[in-house]
Amino acid sequence: MPDASIREIVKEKYGQAALRVTDKTGSSSCCGGAAASGVSCCDPITSNLYDALQAEQIPAEAMLASLGCGNPTALAQLSPGETVLDLGSGGGIDVLLSARRVGPTGKAYGLDMTDEMLTLANENKRKAGAENVEFLKGEIERIPLPDNTVDVVISNCVINLSADKDRVLREAFRVLKPGGRFAVSDVVTRGEIAPAIRQSVLAWVGCIAGALEEDEYRGKLSAAGFEQIEIEPTRIYRIDDAREFLSFSGINVDAIAAQVDEKFMSAFVRAVKPKQAREACCGPTCCG
Repeated sequence: MPDASIREIVKEKYGQAALRVTDKTGSSSCCGGAAASGVSCCDPITSNLYDALQAEQIPAEAMLASLGCGNPTALAQLSPGETVLDLGSGGGIDVLLSARRVGPTGKAYGLDMTDEMLTLANENKRKAGAENVEFLKGEIERIPLPDNTVDVVISNCVINLSADKDRVLREAFRVLKPGGRFAVSDVVTRGEIAPAIRQSVLAWVGCIAGALEEDEYRGKLSAAGFEQIEIEPTRIYRIDDAREFLSFSGINVDAIAAQVDEKFMSAFVRAVKPKQAREACCGPTCCG
């Protein structure tokens, strides 16, 4: 599928999710923040990611618009005075939580390409009284910030939606300051998965257009220039998860059990931009 088509599908999906919250017609979707509002949610990927204390710190609409697969703000080490950028910030849940962590001397940016989500995020910013927050319109493949701008890049189940993940990771590297951290939640796969199986389980993965295999993720991060790369599973999905989510789909889950059981996982992906750029080889002594 062409990159532009993928982008338009994502914009439409997330625009509709924002409108469902602002129009008060229900939670963002079954793979949204319904569990936080006390509604039973059938999606094992996006439910129960934020605790009650965090829910109390932000407007309910930010929680309802969440379409993530993890909680990067709980796992990323954020310090007062730091600048944070959330790629694909949606209704602003992780931006607002980050803003509280970095305090009034810090700054939290959210980047999103969907007008409806940006409108919702800015309204949530107003309700939260967050003065150290700024939402930007743009694409994660073309971050509208200068080089060496932020201390931490976070994201929540968004990088897998991009058709050009290499460019996303290069852009994240570019805007990070030397020594800056990449700390995102994403869905990744373990080992090779047959294309037919991958297509069959896209409904299960729900909000994901194309999860990377974990070694491929490491390779792309390294190619972008990152070091100290770690992928830490936070949820490993079993066949029971697939059976619950696909009960309405007509897919024979038991027939594909061996190919999907423990093959998909939500993970926290960490990496660091070196404090000094790698020196280019300029002579025979450094090329041995």
